Amino acid sequence: MFQETERILQKKKLRPTTMRLLVLEALLDQKTATSLSDLEKSFEKSDRVTLFRTLKTFQENGLVHGIDDGTGVPKYALCEEGCECDINRDLHVHFHCRICNETFCLPNYKIPEIDLPKEFRSEEANLVVKGVCGKCI
Repeated sequence: MFQETERILQKKKLRPTTMRLLVLEALLDQKTATSLSDLEKSFEKSDRVTLFRTLKTFQENGLVHGIDDGTGVPKYALCEEGCECDINRDLHVHFHCRICNETFCLPNYKIPEIDLPKEFRSEEANLVVKGVCGKCI
């Protein structure tokens, strides 16, 4: 699998360090968004600062996006192929389950463009639907 993760990193012009490869592999295995703490638990010996820097590097290079799901703990999820995290094109809805506390990306449900007054400029948007997910119903 490292060949695939290495290819993904190289496509984003990121040097495939061991930690980046391991973090990307862990994110690829996730079905839901993950927090830094959750990611840290999946590594037996890890440095929290290195994990945080890796996630921030991934975010700055469009490999992951951050999610504010209202829990007070930032979550991270892999971006879709071709995503540039463009506010007018790539933003999608997220769903937070109040029972299992997991946050899901719903990439097929796009956030509609909001026509703001001309003296306003949007920089980010976040739409989180909260409720009960399919496995908790």
